[in-house]
Amino acid sequence: MTDDSFQRTDNRFRNLSSVRGVPAPDPTAAPEPAPAPDLTTDFTADFTAPFDRSGTGSSKWARADSPGVVPMGLADMDLPGPPAIAEALRRRAGHRAYGYTACDPAGRQLVADWYRARHGAAVDPDWVLLLPCGPRTALRVLLETVRPQAPVLFPAPEWGGFAQLCRAARIGYRELPLPVGPDGYRLPDGPLPGPATAVLLSSPHNPSARVWSAEELRALAGRAAEAGALLVSDEVHGDLTHPGHVHPVAVTTVDPAHRHLAVTLNSVGKTFNCSGIPSSFALVPDPGLRARFADALAGYGLWEGGLLEQTVQEAALREGGPWLDTLLAHLSDARVRLTDRLGSAVRSAPQASYLLWLDAAALGLPPGAARRALLERCGLEASDGAEFGPGGQGSLRLNYALPNSVLDTVLARLERLDLG
Repeated sequence: MTDDSFQRTDNRFRNLSSVRGVPAPDPTAAPEPAPAPDLTTDFTADFTAPFDRSGTGSSKWARADSPGVVPMGLADMDLPGPPAIAEALRRRAGHRAYGYTACDPAGRQLVADWYRARHGAAVDPDWVLLLPCGPRTALRVLLETVRPQAPVLFPAPEWGGFAQLCRAARIGYRELPLPVGPDGYRLPDGPLPGPATAVLLSSPHNPSARVWSAEELRALAGRAAEAGALLVSDEVHGDLTHPGHVHPVAVTTVDPAHRHLAVTLNSVGKTFNCSGIPSSFALVPDPGLRARFADALAGYGLWEGGLLEQTVQEAALREGGPWLDTLLAHLSDARVRLTDRLGSAVRSAPQASYLLWLDAAALGLPPGAARRALLERCGLEASDGAEFGPGGQGSLRLNYALPNSVLDTVLARLERLDLG
């Protein structure tokens, strides 16, 4: 089971109050109604106090199997999202027209403006498809659009959703081991092993949070083009690149001669902590592929637009920049605190997002049962490295998008491990 396929929801969640030592709620009691959000509060820099997610149906907190456990496995932030999104949803919900919604073409320009402002990338608005589904669904339909005859390739270790999706769609796939250098993982060198329909890539890398360089990305796109394969870059963590690093947007980084064989998938979900409202946007430079992709999506009842999706995307991209800058500073500080403590147990230096990829043996944990051992010794829940395919055995992935007070608890609990 991959981390984001965990869907159990009930009223027995342990929330952040249990980390503070407050008794866990009675599992037999009726759930308390969630308090109404205070939309007058400016959450721009409020990443210090615990953020109580009880009563919200949190999949992440459903993984906390006992009182006091801090769930750090699912890629979901325990931090309050931008007030602009909350206000936009409140405003739109106040108008009681919830029928079919047309796609606002201005949203394409908004996406292009975001890429120009945040990444210095020249995205043509005509490339943009605004989708009322998450990136995983978009990828599934995209692969069906290109009708795979040859296997799909992707590096390993890699986000387990790629393998899970291919198995569900009965698409053959092959995992390519990632070489490791002094600075962490590198993209594979040399020609692709045999014919391929597509090369899938998480960029930045999930689970290690490595930012692939523009040179690596161009070289991989060139090798994919030689094989006639589509390069699909899943960039949902791309806006979370830490200070000092630059995220190369695939469709604007590859050689222009290969651009027709490149697609970027992205979403505001990870960046702005709103993945519970599925949405995404695809950058598809090739007009023929873009039209076929749109037709395939329509076959599943998915058209551009969406009422809540457009509301959230517009608020995030138009007004979320200052909040995101504050978040990135917070994540960068948290990364330094954790990596300083964990030292050589960090397999590849994280440069983006909020993920740490750890060597279980270096933590003094049994590689074959590291997740359970960390839970029992420290009360910290992680993702098992085996979920990320070959090369993930004996590893753990931790999510450190936590308030400072909870991060203090995590650091204190890590003292229980034998770190040498």
